[in-house]
Amino acid sequence: MGLRIFVLLGTLLAATISAATAETLKVAVPQRGFWDSEFVEFALLRGSFKKEGIDVEIFWTSGGSETLQTVMTGSADIAMSNGTLGVVSAYFKGAPVRIIGAEMTGVHEVYWYVPANSPIKTINDIEGKTIAFSRPGSSTNLMVLNLLKEYKVNAKPVSTGGLPATHTQVMSGQIDVGWAVPPFGVQDMSDGKIRVVVKAGDIKGMQDQSIRVNVANLNSLNSKRDAITKFMKIVAETIDWCYEGGANPECMKMYAEIAKVPVPVATRTVKDFFPKSALQISEVKGLQKTLDEALQYKRITEKKTEKDAAGMIDIVYKPKM
Repeated sequence: MGLRIFVLLGTLLAATISAATAETLKVAVPQRGFWDSEFVEFALLRGSFKKEGIDVEIFWTSGGSETLQTVMTGSADIAMSNGTLGVVSAYFKGAPVRIIGAEMTGVHEVYWYVPANSPIKTINDIEGKTIAFSRPGSSTNLMVLNLLKEYKVNAKPVSTGGLPATHTQVMSGQIDVGWAVPPFGVQDMSDGKIRVVVKAGDIKGMQDQSIRVNVANLNSLNSKRDAITKFMKIVAETIDWCYEGGANPECMKMYAEIAKVPVPVATRTVKDFFPKSALQISEVKGLQKTLDEALQYKRITEKKTEKDAAGMIDIVYKPKM
């Protein structure tokens, strides 16, 4: 009995010490329910961070500059899934941000839609109309600009915020073409309420470009580098876990519960719209293209090269191939 009590007390003491020494990371994540925004939450639910002595606090944003702003002001240590264009703009204005990993390479998941009774049927029909993106500097902002340029269509890009707000504006006629990411809208498609006009995959010029990145506050990166490195390692391992067998059933069930959709819809979303290769974190691809676009769209004031941007990137963890 005495030995058992001693072991129990020792275990409790170790747990107390572990909790006291755990490094806290505040992490801003956009758009809860988006597949590629969920890996931090999955890892939390699985207890992966606790096992590595990291205390992660998530707070959700509506995306775009709102997410990036949390790191720029020091309110968050890490901000996930930021439009690379916005990060480039912030860095060259002197913001204390560093890219710690790619988040999405290529464009796959976003689609643009109209109400089923809209006369707009193809990308060319958007001429002179309004087309949505989330927030200035976001990846959807960059996608819309590239889409219109590639197809030589003169339409007006409009920031509409998150998915529910965009859906309301589209269905009420405030904007002509809305944006969305599955599983949002999949049921409406099946019910014949909306119609897809164009998909991100149709933007050929962006398929080898990292359009979203994960960033850290520079002070946090200097003072909490070991914890941030562990954090990114766990994110990479969680991605691997979710894609086991193509789509891990346990992960699909977890995602379905968060996104509030049936498991088959969650599974279809992942398999049809999110190839695992797009989620590599090791390399920011197509950086020069992004820098040129930042100048073209007046996010920076003078031409920059990859050499000029070298200090912006600090990849803290690269998974073994």
